[in-house]
This record gives sequence, C-alpha cells and structure tokens, in this order.
Amino acid sequence: MALWGGRFSQGADSRFKQFNDSLRFDYRLAEQDIQGSMAWARALVKVGVLTSDEQAQLQQAMEVLLASVQQDPQQILSSDAEDIHSWVEGKLIDAVGILGKKLHTGRSRNDQVATDLKLWCKAQGELLLASITGLQQGLVASARANQAAVLPGYTHLQRAQPVTYAHWALAYVEMLERDHSRLQDALKRLDTSPLGCGALAGTAYAIDREALALDMGFSGATRNSLDSVSDRDHVVELMHVASLSMAHLSRFAEDLIFYNTGEAGFVELSDAVTSGSSLMPQKKNPDALELIRGKTGRVVGAQMGMLMSLKALPLAYNKDMQEDKEGLFDALDTWHDCLDMAALVLIDLKVNGERTKAAAQGGYANATELADYLVAKGIPFREAHHIVGETVVYAIQVKKPLEELSIPEFQRFSPVVGEDVYPNLELEATLAKRVAKGGVAREQIEGALVAAEAWLAKRAG
Repeated sequence: MALWGGRFSQGADSRFKQFNDSLRFDYRLAEQDIQGSMAWARALVKVGVLTSDEQAQLQQAMEVLLASVQQDPQQILSSDAEDIHSWVEGKLIDAVGILGKKLHTGRSRNDQVATDLKLWCKAQGELLLASITGLQQGLVASARANQAAVLPGYTHLQRAQPVTYAHWALAYVEMLERDHSRLQDALKRLDTSPLGCGALAGTAYAIDREALALDMGFSGATRNSLDSVSDRDHVVELMHVASLSMAHLSRFAEDLIFYNTGEAGFVELSDAVTSGSSLMPQKKNPDALELIRGKTGRVVGAQMGMLMSLKALPLAYNKDMQEDKEGLFDALDTWHDCLDMAALVLIDLKVNGERTKAAAQGGYANATELADYLVAKGIPFREAHHIVGETVVYAIQVKKPLEELSIPEFQRFSPVVGEDVYPNLELEATLAKRVAKGGVAREQIEGALVAAEAWLAKRAG
C-alpha cells in the first residue's frame, strides 16, 4: 500500500518500485514507528482529532502489532509495502478499519522517519555504551591478571623503553573512554524529537510538541521544522564515533596480531577466536583480530558515503536521505560486533611473561637510563645522549647488553661512570623511575587499575 497514490493515474513501474522501496532495510524501525504512532495518537486526542475511545482502539491494536513484531520482525519482509510506515499503517487498517486512516492526520513521513531513526539511535546507543564498558572491563581484568608482565614498548615499531602489559591494556581503556564520552555527547545532541514538524513547515494542528517529545522519552522537541526533517547530523556523528572507535579497535587488533606472531611470541590467543589453515596444519590464525582490523574500513567508508549523500542537499527533505539507514545500520552493527569480539579475545588470552621480559631486556631499551645516570653526574643531557649513542654502538659490536659492559668499557666513553651505574640499568629500575602520573612505575599502574576498576564498576551499576 502506497501512502501517496491519489495524485497518480498510473501505477509505478515495477523496476522503480524495487529501486524506491525501503522496507527491506527500514523494517528495523518497526518498533520505533509503532512507539511513535502510539504517542502521536495520544497527542491527537488532545487536539480533538481522535476521541479517547478511538485512541484506545488504536493503542490496543498497536500493542498487539508491537508484540507480534518483537516476536518475529522478519515477517515484515514478506510484504510488498513501500516502507515501514506504510506497513504499520496497513496493519492498523486491517485491525481497526477506517479508524486506522485517521492516525496520520497532521503527520508526514518526513517527521515520522526522522523520529523513528532518532528513537532507534537512542536505543542502539545505550547498547553500544554497555559494550564499550564491557570491553574496558575486559582490558582491566586482563591487566590485573598479568600485572607482573613486562614487555618492550615501541616507537616506529622499534624497541624503545620497557613498559608493562597492564600499562599497554590501560592505554586502550583510555582510548575507549574517549569513545564512550563521544558517544554520550552524540546521544545527548540527538535527544530531541522532530515529530510534529510535518513535511517541512510544521503541523497544522496545535500539538504540544514538548509534551509529545517527553512522552516518547526525548529530552525535548526540535526548534525548527525545516531543519528537523532534513537533519541527519546525528547519523554522521554516530558514524564518526564508530569510525574513530574502530580505528582504536584496529590498533588493538594490530598490536595483538604482532604480539601473537612466532617472531614475538608475547601472547597466545585462545582457540575460540582463531582458525586454522586449509593447507598448513600447523597454523593458528588470528582471524578475529584480522576481521576487526579489516572491518574498520567498512565503517569509515559508511561515514564517508553518508557525508557525500548530504553534500549540497537543498532544504528540506530529499529522497537522498533514504541513504542514511543502510550505512548507519551496518556501521553500528559492525562496531557493536567488533567491541564484543575484542572482549572475547581477551577472555582466555595468555601472556608469555618470560618471553616479554626477555624482549624488554633486549634492544638496549635501558639506554635512556644510562643517559639519565650521566645527567645525574653533571653531564648535560645532549652530551650524555651522544655518549650513550657511542656506547651502544660499541656494545653492539662486542655483542653485549649495556648492563654486561665492564666499568673500563663504560669509561672508554665517559670517565664519570662507576659501579653505581649497574642498579640504574636493571629492568625494574627503568620502570620504577617513571613515577609521574601516567608512567609505568608499579605504584602508578596499581593506582590506575584501582581507579579504573572503581569507576567501571560504578558505571556498570
């Protein structure tokens, strides 16, 4: 059933109908469309369009329809309705007859779909916030379980300075916390109702739009009808939050893919999140992590596509805006799946502490400590940096780590080096010096873990 056929003397070409119809994807808005229609019926009673008895009949029919949709949403796809709005209206007419045709009074599909989509975004946003928190909890639990493990930190993918596994995990907790904050901000900005804005100029009925907005769970009503029906900022913003968070998840995946290699051997992934090779029986591939990394481009691409669809659109509504849903649905579904998969990867992740420690002790990662030691002896840092560079070149030539050089060997490059140099070059000493907030000193990491455990527990309720 089309909602606009009176103006036309011929039916649409079947090819155009297939091209134009959106039910195959906007059926996901069925619950929101019914919820918005229930609220609209209540608002129509207040302006005298519906009687209380009529509203009660519509309410009952919509409650039955809502329960049916919740039980079997796929049933909608067997219909030839143009979109979810016409499907819901058709079902109401089947249930209550001509009364069902009164419900759309004063309402347009333009403000209706904008409202439905915002309601859907609000619901999905809450699920995503919970998944972000769940992954953060997984990272903190993994950090706590492997707090003793020391591993090399990298810059330019070259060993730089020792860090700990817990510090690495907490770095991703911080990234995800920004994602959580951005999502909260986006949800706050979209929390306004367009319903009652009509096609573009507002409804002709004296609807109390503020009361209507609160009835649907919004914080208030939008202020301008032209903007309200054509605004898709919230779609782009949610896609942006998803894209940036997926970039974080991709970095997390790449780190673990590298840590899991035979060359590094820092971690072992569970059988539950890996797969084998059809040819090479020895392989155990990090497919879950590779898929997270790969799906990042899909989410970012959806955001770019939406921006291009909106570029240069005149006010107000245009059918181009129908392109908002498929990309948004896919982007948020993918993000949600990847958050949950990342949490699953952490559950049985094993950290090879001996291997990580050996790697942290290699690569002259304590060279900065030697420079700091020379500075403490009165040598300017830039000169100390040069001395240590020469010392490292020598150590490489004689195939010794810095801590195994003799005092005479050290003194070839600086006479101030004495026996007190060795405690400074020990692995734990390199960690212990990083006592400033955010550093890798054991007490700093313990404090960060305790704090993260506390605020995540409070958030999770």
